[in-house]
Amino acid sequence: MASQYDLIVVGSGPGGYVAAIRASQLGLKTAIVERESLGGICLNWGCIPTKALLKSAQVFQYIQHAKDYGIKVGSAEADFSAVIKRSRDVANGMSKGVSFLMKKNQIDIINGHAKVKPGKKISVEKDGQTTEYSANHIIIATGGRARQLPNVPIDGQKVIEYRRAMSLEQQPKSLLVIGSGAIGVEFAYVYASMGTKVTIVEFMPNIVPVEDEDISKELAKQYKKLGVEIYTNSSVEKVDTSGAGCVSTVKTPTGEITIESDIVLSAAGVVSNIENLGLEETGIAVERGKIVTDDFYRTNVEGFYAIGDVTKGQALAHVASAEGIICVEKIAGVAHVHPLNYNNIPGCTYCTPEIASVGYTEKAAKEAGYEVKVGKFPFTASGKAKAAGASEGFVKVIFDAKYGEWLGAHMIGTNVTEMIAEVVTARNLETTGHEIIKSVHPHPTMSEAIMEAAAAAYGEVIHL
Repeated sequence: MASQYDLIVVGSGPGGYVAAIRASQLGLKTAIVERESLGGICLNWGCIPTKALLKSAQVFQYIQHAKDYGIKVGSAEADFSAVIKRSRDVANGMSKGVSFLMKKNQIDIINGHAKVKPGKKISVEKDGQTTEYSANHIIIATGGRARQLPNVPIDGQKVIEYRRAMSLEQQPKSLLVIGSGAIGVEFAYVYASMGTKVTIVEFMPNIVPVEDEDISKELAKQYKKLGVEIYTNSSVEKVDTSGAGCVSTVKTPTGEITIESDIVLSAAGVVSNIENLGLEETGIAVERGKIVTDDFYRTNVEGFYAIGDVTKGQALAHVASAEGIICVEKIAGVAHVHPLNYNNIPGCTYCTPEIASVGYTEKAAKEAGYEVKVGKFPFTASGKAKAAGASEGFVKVIFDAKYGEWLGAHMIGTNVTEMIAEVVTARNLETTGHEIIKSVHPHPTMSEAIMEAAAAAYGEVIHL
């Protein structure tokens, strides 16, 4: 293995491995450093295995409601250990796929813990041995990890984070989830759908607080139907783990209460992995726990770059991938490389019903000074949704009343994560509401709801 490269990427998550592949395509001699498993958190402990868990939970729910489709089945039982095993098998298969891509693109894999060093160098420690490498360009893509609340220490047994939540040996009878972002509500659905008594505690006024308020209210309604108990404007003050389970003290708007559960899942966000990387010794600037970069991910130290969760952008896999490609293309001198538009990044949450959104919420658009036209189309009026037995949710669209600019879209329902890309593309092309209305959508499909919602915004909706 060489010691000198054109580019070294530290971290092999969806930002790192994508950047490495694009660099190789552009003719750069590339290496990637990984201390654990290729694919990073996303492929091994995040995006992919959680979706496998969610699918198992969804299939179990289908079986529970088979009679709604005119099908008689016997009693079904969730085999929790088999569900966990399937998730791990899917993750392992994806990690092997990344290994194949590294070999295909002639990218050297360096195993171990990396530290950046002055002079465009890194040192990699493994099994007590340290090896030094140098490169013209070094990208830091070390991702993030679960945020640990100071008053709720994670012990990995009774108080757990997302990695442990997808590898428990036994299904808990009861689970308290701290935080209702994507991680919190996805695991809440997985466990609740398989029979665990789930309680969500959210500090903000609404669950999934980054979403449009109408989306939050709809998800709360659906989760309550599933049997999930929800406390908003509330916080877990402490967790007593001295007994057989957990006794959590929860501060609510009406006073303190105690909630007993077998397990507490801390899902209060993520923090960047920037410690013990040699940033201070190298002089790389950090601000509020994030590496400071310009629009093309260059740090203040020549030859060093940072992408993904260690920077200020949204902590999403597809954001990290896009940043990696932009960073590498700028390094390689590709013509017409443009900065990423962070206001046109889709966000997806894969609970049931799914959530997908992009751009301004209605409240944010008004606060930004826009006069808006808002359209909403419920899936109860969608023939495809009714036929599929999935009429929960709606599509909500927001346009600038003056120029017709598509300011935002917010969806909740079955398969909406597969629909949001239409909006992202349309907004990128500066498509107006009338252009969407006049774009013929196939019938019957869930995606018709986007056209119908746009028509509703302009008083032209047909099926409401």
